[in-house]
Amino acid sequence: MADEQKGKNASNRQDDVNRETLTTRQGRPVMDNQNMRTIGNRGPATLENYHFLEKISHFDREEVPERIVHARGSGAFGYFETYGKVGDEPVEKYTRAKVFSGAGKKTPLMVRFSTVAGGKDSPETDRDPRGFAVKMYTEDGNWDLVGNNLKIFFIRDAMKFPDMIHAFKPDPASNVPNPERMFDFVSRSPEATHMITFLFSPWGIPATYRHMQGSGVNTYKWVNDKGEAVLVKYHWEPKQGIRNLTQDEANEIQAKNVAHATQDLYESIERGEYPEWELFVQIMEDGYHPELDFDPLDDTKLWPEDKFPWLPVGRMVLDQNPKDYHAEIEQAAFGTGVLVDGMDFSDDKMLIGRTFSYSDTQRYRVGSNYLQVPVNAPKTTVRTNQHRGQLDHRNPQEAGDNEHINYEPSMIGGHKEAEEPHPQHEPTYHAAAMSAPIDRPNNYGQAGETYRSFEDWERDELIDNLSDALAICDERIQTAMIKHFTQADEDYGRRVKEGIEKKRKELQEMSKEDRVPGREAGQSKFGQGSISANEAADDAVKKGHDADPY
Repeated sequence: MADEQKGKNASNRQDDVNRETLTTRQGRPVMDNQNMRTIGNRGPATLENYHFLEKISHFDREEVPERIVHARGSGAFGYFETYGKVGDEPVEKYTRAKVFSGAGKKTPLMVRFSTVAGGKDSPETDRDPRGFAVKMYTEDGNWDLVGNNLKIFFIRDAMKFPDMIHAFKPDPASNVPNPERMFDFVSRSPEATHMITFLFSPWGIPATYRHMQGSGVNTYKWVNDKGEAVLVKYHWEPKQGIRNLTQDEANEIQAKNVAHATQDLYESIERGEYPEWELFVQIMEDGYHPELDFDPLDDTKLWPEDKFPWLPVGRMVLDQNPKDYHAEIEQAAFGTGVLVDGMDFSDDKMLIGRTFSYSDTQRYRVGSNYLQVPVNAPKTTVRTNQHRGQLDHRNPQEAGDNEHINYEPSMIGGHKEAEEPHPQHEPTYHAAAMSAPIDRPNNYGQAGETYRSFEDWERDELIDNLSDALAICDERIQTAMIKHFTQADEDYGRRVKEGIEKKRKELQEMSKEDRVPGREAGQSKFGQGSISANEAADDAVKKGHDADPY
C-alpha cells in the first residue's frame, strides 16, 4: 500500500513538473504540506513541528486591525492624464504642482473605494457615504486626494468627529445597529441637515463604485510659482454615468451578494472595460467672501456652479486589478496631509483635524513604517532621518554619503535641506485664538435647495427612507428632526412628519400582532433597529424550520 501511494505521489509530481515549488517563509522547499509531524500516524504531535508552527502562527496574525472608518473597501490601479490646463487657461497660472503640467503626461496611481461606518465584511449596499481615495505617485512624491462620493459632510469641525462616528456605529452594549443613535446626534447637529438630505435619498446608495462621483470634500489651496494662492475644490465625474439605487433595489441585491460593488469593479477591469473619471476643480480667491451667505471653508456646503464653474484638468483611468488584495488594498494608507509642492492647506477645520488623524491611524493600523509598504511608498527617491521602528527595511543607501550621520544639520555629512526655488505662500492672520463656531452657519439654505432640486421620485424615496428610520426613534428626536427639515423647506418637514405618523400607525398594528419585540419604558417600544431589521430578527424565529438533533 505504501509503495502504491508513493507511486501516486510521484505521478502527481510528474504531472505538476511545470509548477513552482512551495517553500517556507525562510525559503526552504516544503516536502509535506498536508500532515503534521506525529508519533505514529495518529499522534500525539511533536513540539518541533516547525513548518506547522510557523504556518499557523503566521495565519493567526495575518490580518491588520481594520480601519475604524472605511473598513469595507476595494481598489484598483491606473493612471492620471493631465490636460495641462484649467479649463482654457494654463494650469501654471494657479499651481506649480507638476502633476498638472504638460498636457498628456500620465502619472501612475491607485484608488481605494469604501463604505464608511460598516465593518470589513458589511454589505456594499448599506446606506452610507462612499470613500473615494486616490494616491498619485507623482514625480515630486506622493499626492493623496482623500474624499467621498458625496461632495459635503455631516459636520464642519473635527472636534465632533469621534462622537459622530460613535453615534453612527452599532450600539456599544447590544452591538445592534440602531438609527436612533445617529438621529440623536444629528438632531443636535443642525449643520448635518444637508448631508442627511443626500444620504437618505437615492444618492445614499450608489449602484457601484464605477458609477459614482468623487469629491475631495474639503477645501485646499493651489499655489503658483509666485507664491500666490487660491482656494480649490476637487470633483471626479464618472464617464460611465452616475447610477444610484432605491432602498428596495439595494435590498434585493444584498440578498444575493454583499460584495457586489467589489465584484463589479474587479470584473469590469478584467473584461477590459476600464472605468474612467474626469477631474474638475472649482477655484475661488482666498478670503472671507461677504457676498456669500455661507463660509466657503464650511464642508457642509456646495460652492454654487454659476459663481464657481467646474473646470476640467485631467482624467483618471483604472486599468489594473490588484494581485494581492491585502498587500495592495487593505494595507493602502492615505492621508489628507500628503500634498506636493504647489498645493497647500486651507483653514478648513475638518481638513486640519483629518490631516493628523488619517496618518496617525495608519501608524497604529499598519505600523510606524507603513510608508515602506510598496503600495504606499513613493516612486521617487526617499532620503529621510525618520527610521527604525518595527519592520524598518529601508534601503541603506538612503543614509547618503555618511551612514554615521542620521540627523540634520551637520557639518560633516548627512542630508541637507532643499533649496526653495519659489516664493512661499505666507497667509497672514490678525485674530484672537478661540474655540468658537463660524459666524455664517446657514444650516438649512442649501439643504432646502437640494430637496427642491431632486426629481419627484427622489423626493418620494427620501421621505420614505427618513420616515422608516425616524419612526422607531424617541419622539423628542422626531420633533427635532422635523423642525430641521421644515426650516430647510416647509414641504420637506411636512412630508416627513406625515410619513413618521403613517409608519408609527403601521408599527402599532404590527405590535398588536406581536410581530415586533418591545422595549423598556423610556425608549422606543418598536425595537432597536430599523423596521425591516426588527422584522428580520422576528421572522428568523418564526420562519425557522424545526429539526431533530443528530
